[in-house]
Amino acid sequence: MMKLTTNRKLGLFVISFAAVYLILSYQLPSYAYTLIDADVVPKFLGWLLVFLGILLFISKDHETAEQKAQRNIPKKEVAVLLAVVAFIFLYIFLLEIIGFVITTVLFLFFCSRFLGYQNMKANILVSVLFPITIYTLFTYLLQISLPQGILPL
Repeated sequence: MMKLTTNRKLGLFVISFAAVYLILSYQLPSYAYTLIDADVVPKFLGWLLVFLGILLFISKDHETAEQKAQRNIPKKEVAVLLAVVAFIFLYIFLLEIIGFVITTVLFLFFCSRFLGYQNMKANILVSVLFPITIYTLFTYLLQISLPQGILPL
């Protein structure tokens, strides 16, 4: 009987995730007058995930005791990881309501402060200039609308 090593378990998870992802990507509507349809990239990524999952499943897994010990994550780091995930969910929730620029400024500033970045000038500069630059590029150059929220942009 085949032993389910860590790589095999992860490979099965990736293949399962890719299968669900592919089912959903094949349900995307197609458009008649486009050269490259909107479903090309999702389908490509789904099949790439299947391929990588298969490679992970068939790869040799020789794990030493030292490597097993490195896999154990301290509780403090798990708490930090969960807090960042909470930041991301809050960002997603507020994106449509408050808008891209304000939400991204707040997310970048508070997340970087939470993760320990201490240079306030650089943090404020990046937190403000990055979202404004991205919003300007997407809205005016690429003509892709991002959620404006409460700002009259």
